[in-house]
Amino acid sequence: MSTANPTDRGPSRENVASMFDRIAGRYDLLNHLLSANRDRSWRARMISHLPPGNELHVLDLATGTADQLLALYDSGRLRGGIGLDPAEQMLSIGRKKIAGRMLDSVLRLEKGRAERLPFDDNVFDAVTISFGIRNVSDVSTSLQEMRRVLKPGGRALILEFSLPSNSVLRRVYLWYFRSVLPRLGGIISGDRTAYRYLNRSVESFPYGEEFLGLLRAAGFSAPEQYPLTYGIATLYRADKK
Repeated sequence: MSTANPTDRGPSRENVASMFDRIAGRYDLLNHLLSANRDRSWRARMISHLPPGNELHVLDLATGTADQLLALYDSGRLRGGIGLDPAEQMLSIGRKKIAGRMLDSVLRLEKGRAERLPFDDNVFDAVTISFGIRNVSDVSTSLQEMRRVLKPGGRALILEFSLPSNSVLRRVYLWYFRSVLPRLGGIISGDRTAYRYLNRSVESFPYGEEFLGLLRAAGFSAPEQYPLTYGIATLYRADKK
């Protein structure tokens, strides 16, 4: 169950895109370093929950440098995919990765926001978002948009940080998030503000049953949650009937 303070809306999301653009060059390194490479296994768990089929058309939101989109492609389950993100410098790095693997014909990146998706209804077999839903300006609208662009029977997969339920582990985790991560992230990226934002955005964001309620309110059917690494992250799965 979420224990996020409902009166704490957390840090402003207004300038999130420019913040990510500032740290784009060190973003991948810091993701792997600060999560002790657990982010790779979490992304793999998301892939294991893709809907049935081997010709999936997938939309990856908050795609950043395209790590999740490329991992989805490497599953062998996609016929094509689109990554969407508001941060142009992040997309630039992602496009270089895609071009370097000569995947331009099957994967493409576009600038855009989850709150207003530039796609028709009922287009995608799956919509994914990894560590980005807490950064949108309007969570409910973004979830509704995800459902809108999914085909009937399509699936939303949302990977996001959460807080461990074990009280001892939670205290250690919060100490790391509040004290170690901002300093280390700031030193490596040159932007300590970005990593102060990270812990504040995670601590104030609804998770667990509270986030499942948001998925239900957006019209998804029987959403489920899968805590990962003792609840440090959670994978949410929700289908469109």
